[in-house]
Amino acid sequence: MNKKLLITTLALFIGLATFAQHSSSGIKFEEKASWKDIVKKAKAEKKLIFMDAYTTWCGPCKMLQARVFPDKQLGEYFNQNFVNAAIDMESDEGLRLSSIYEVRGYPTLFFIDPNNGKVVQSILGYTEIDQLLSTGKRVATKKKS
Repeated sequence: MNKKLLITTLALFIGLATFAQHSSSGIKFEEKASWKDIVKKAKAEKKLIFMDAYTTWCGPCKMLQARVFPDKQLGEYFNQNFVNAAIDMESDEGLRLSSIYEVRGYPTLFFIDPNNGKVVQSILGYTEIDQLLSTGKRVATKKKS
């Protein structure tokens, strides 16, 4: 019995360590920052805002968080070119933002110009890593030109 417990505990720690390493290389979202602070930071850094509009009960949202956002190449690009915000659309701030940005389903991924608050591009639903990276590159290139 103790051997099984030891193996299970070891597997759990290895899994957590792997997840922590994997997630640390992906997209870094502004945590605990207000929308006002996110907009201010994006303006100061002359970057667009990448916003993940999600809910806690949304299956495809959880898949994005587990499979897409932790990707190293995606993280490198998005962290360099965008101010990233993950907003729970059922929070107070999320409810306010969902009416401004007319969220029609979850997840919705927005690229927002912080200078005028307008949506430059949006993606409704789950998207694969390569599709999100391609969209991000296209949007960032448009912004620079």
